[in-house]
Amino acid sequence: MQVILAEHLGFCYGVKRAIKIAGEHADGISCTLGPIIHNPQVVERLRAEGVGTVDNLSDMKEGTIIIRSHGVGPNVYAEARARGLTLVDATCPHVKKAQQSAQKIVDEGRTVVIVGEKNHPEVKSIFEWSNQKATIIETVEEAADFPECKKLGVVSQTTFSGERFNQIVTRLLDKSRDIKILRTICNATDLRQSATINLAKKVELMIVIGGRNSANTTRLAQLSEKICRTVHIETADELKPEWLRELKKIGITAGASTPDWIIREVQRKCQMVLET
Repeated sequence: MQVILAEHLGFCYGVKRAIKIAGEHADGISCTLGPIIHNPQVVERLRAEGVGTVDNLSDMKEGTIIIRSHGVGPNVYAEARARGLTLVDATCPHVKKAQQSAQKIVDEGRTVVIVGEKNHPEVKSIFEWSNQKATIIETVEEAADFPECKKLGVVSQTTFSGERFNQIVTRLLDKSRDIKILRTICNATDLRQSATINLAKKVELMIVIGGRNSANTTRLAQLSEKICRTVHIETADELKPEWLRELKKIGITAGASTPDWIIREVQRKCQMVLET
């Protein structure tokens, strides 16, 4: 029996950076605006260390507000300063690039399309940087229904499926004679998705680890389940021994917001089950 880890899994640069920034402000009066990343265990660990979470700036009377990795719109920066809060920006650099790309497309006088999930906080932040002028497209069908326009610009959610992005862009190509495509999917997302697909082809079961509210983790599970039996768990406590018995090869992957210590716990539990 083999337990195989995906070549690329777990924390990406942007997540590591955000957690490091939050940890440097663990003083009991600092809070992140929304969860710093989409992993409940990391959020709870930071809370225990002295970094809280608020949903709205109005919940902060004083102290430091930390902008989470998913980013926010320009209005949030202005409101934080107006309230006299100390502002610390932990927005992922790749998300920042997508925000700036959307703003640039607007400045060029183009119609803006954001390819991504309508309810994802990162997509909402990119939308705000488009001066709320963008259309968010999540499916090929929505792309097919998009009206023709003179000048078009396209950006993407950084954790969106590369395959689905290409399918949507293909449908958008005949919507304008002047189209600019900015594929702002980050390299870490591409690497984790391709590594998951490659490993799923070699094993009987894939275990995908990460927050259920994590878009990039959910995407890994969706890609994997097209190839082999797949389970999505948040922690080792959810792992059931009966899933593993009588299997020859088990694969493990994890989303970009999943910490190494959770991955190691799942790996150890798999090994313990196999040795009994």
